[in-house]
Amino acid sequence: MPDLLTILTNLAWPFAICIAWMAGEFGKRWTGLPRISFYGIVGFALASTQIGVLPASTSGTGTVLFMADVAFGLILFELGYRINLRWLRMNPWFAMASLVEALGTFVAVYFVALWFGVSTMTALMLASLAMSTSPATVVRIINEQRSSGQVTERVLHLSAINCVLSVFTFNVIVGFWLFHSSSDIGDATINSLVALLISGVIGAVFGVVVPAMLRHLGNLAQDATVAFALAVILIVSITYTMHLSPVMATLAFGLTARHRRVAFSGAQRNFGALGELLTVLLFVYAASTLEWRELMAGGALAVTVVIVRLLTKTLGVTVFSQLSGISWRKGALTGLALAPVSVFVILLLEHARSRGIDVQELRSMAAVTMMLEVFGPIIIQRALIWARETTEA
Repeated sequence: MPDLLTILTNLAWPFAICIAWMAGEFGKRWTGLPRISFYGIVGFALASTQIGVLPASTSGTGTVLFMADVAFGLILFELGYRINLRWLRMNPWFAMASLVEALGTFVAVYFVALWFGVSTMTALMLASLAMSTSPATVVRIINEQRSSGQVTERVLHLSAINCVLSVFTFNVIVGFWLFHSSSDIGDATINSLVALLISGVIGAVFGVVVPAMLRHLGNLAQDATVAFALAVILIVSITYTMHLSPVMATLAFGLTARHRRVAFSGAQRNFGALGELLTVLLFVYAASTLEWRELMAGGALAVTVVIVRLLTKTLGVTVFSQLSGISWRKGALTGLALAPVSVFVILLLEHARSRGIDVQELRSMAAVTMMLEVFGPIIIQRALIWARETTEA
């Protein structure tokens, strides 16, 4: 018969998810704040050394990490489905704004990290991670607030572009780190670009095959939801097995499915109960990977990075706001809504750890992540409300 410790360990994650869900529901009702902020607080608290309910984070092959990857993939599919490439082509100033704010963030955070005495390689990795905006938080808050409008659509598109740029840059730097030679930076860049292209092709193939199958079956709504979810699970499994990018693959899947004219109805947002459950697990897991020691060690740099990142992104979007067709005010709110970064960074770091990268030097990013795990959802919620694009406006 299993001993008590084994039983408690096996029950830790189910109980943690239940506690986080209840905290999110009651927290939302009592305070009006986003549910996912409470998920993060619960995950961090239960995994802390003081409480220690959750087992220590394992390497990149863990079952919980895989489930978190699937949850993230479902969200990325939905994000990709909502991206309008035609609009991007018709509005080049918006595309320019996305590049300026992402590259500006990279440069600003890089020099801030150097100023704090961080090594060059660590500063580069920190800067590449800071470029990103967490699509998990963005999509979740937009769906929760039932938001729609100019700011909402721009935040969705910018978060997708930021993810691709961040993954590309991060993989280039990781490849350079592994080879430890400046002569290999070209190879690292090419390998990262090829990996993104192959990942995009895999996602696009699924985006063609799955809609074709649904049309043959009659394209029932329930069949579509199950088919999309199973396809995302397959894509995540394939890309990680082949050391490719599930971010690019699932985005491409959603983007291609959109242009194959497959209906993704409002009832299917977040993939129903499955998506809700996996979202709780995703945010609890992300917060559970953080430790008090890492947060305290990177505290001063983290606060500076959060401020500089927020200012750079807001300024980068605002400067191009009128040229891209919106007011200064909505441009500033769009930049403000790009604050979330947490879940995306955690998953990238966990998989970098599995490839042998010493991510302990990035403890300042852990502090950034925890701050924005809680406050990022609140910032984007406020930005959408101030833009009068939510049901609570």
